[in-house]
Amino acid sequence: MRDFTLNKYELLLTVIRRNGYTMLPFVDFIEGNRPEKTVILRHDVDNKPTQSLEKARIEHDAGIRSTYYFRIVEESNDPGVIEQIASMGHEIGYHYEDLSLANGEFDKAIELFAKHLKYFRQFYPVKTICMHGSPASVWDNRLIWRDYKYRDFGVIAEPYFDIDFNHTLYLTDTGRRWNGSAVSVRDKIKNNFQSQYNFRTTQQLFEAFDAGKTPSAIMMTTHPQRWDNNLAPWMSEFVLQNIKNAIKKYFYITPPMTD
Repeated sequence: MRDFTLNKYELLLTVIRRNGYTMLPFVDFIEGNRPEKTVILRHDVDNKPTQSLEKARIEHDAGIRSTYYFRIVEESNDPGVIEQIASMGHEIGYHYEDLSLANGEFDKAIELFAKHLKYFRQFYPVKTICMHGSPASVWDNRLIWRDYKYRDFGVIAEPYFDIDFNHTLYLTDTGRRWNGSAVSVRDKIKNNFQSQYNFRTTQQLFEAFDAGKTPSAIMMTTHPQRWDNNLAPWMSEFVLQNIKNAIKKYFYITPPMTD
């Protein structure tokens, strides 16, 4: 079976569940729902929002709720899709990139953030946010919180600030692989705990879960545009991602943000 298909994702959910994990949205975890074995399911909707809708339906049919972070830009922001995903009980959050949109002007960026957060709250009572990596920008969008506080906007959590990744494994399909830190500009975690786990393929994830080699707390992030059963768009994404990986590796790579 090809990797990064919706069929593969559906099987991944089955493997996680049969190994005793509870899958839940980020907001539930933050608000105290923390089973002994937990996978926080997070999806960053960078583009192709209809692919996110397909994933949301798969999860809903399996009785699973997760988190979908939408960008404000046209290639992500589809009101109809957002409404449908919210209606299934999934969490909707804001995938913010306001510092990049404001070209580093902090006062303008926080005005944009407030405006965009209000927009998404038309569809869902947004409580959590997550930065967009903006790989082509010199600005790390998380830097906005050095001058401002997201809790002043009724936001209770942001994954990169509010999860202890020394004890929670961070898995992301950035780079179209599960160990893509070498080709990720900002979507990565750097600590000794993280380095103990190295999975490239989804099949390797299956094997690790079934062998009991995964920790009790995990955040799993996917980019739904990468997951497609149809061969033509799957191949297009495969080729495009390899090109992007090469560009990012040689021109844009920066270390994780530090205080």
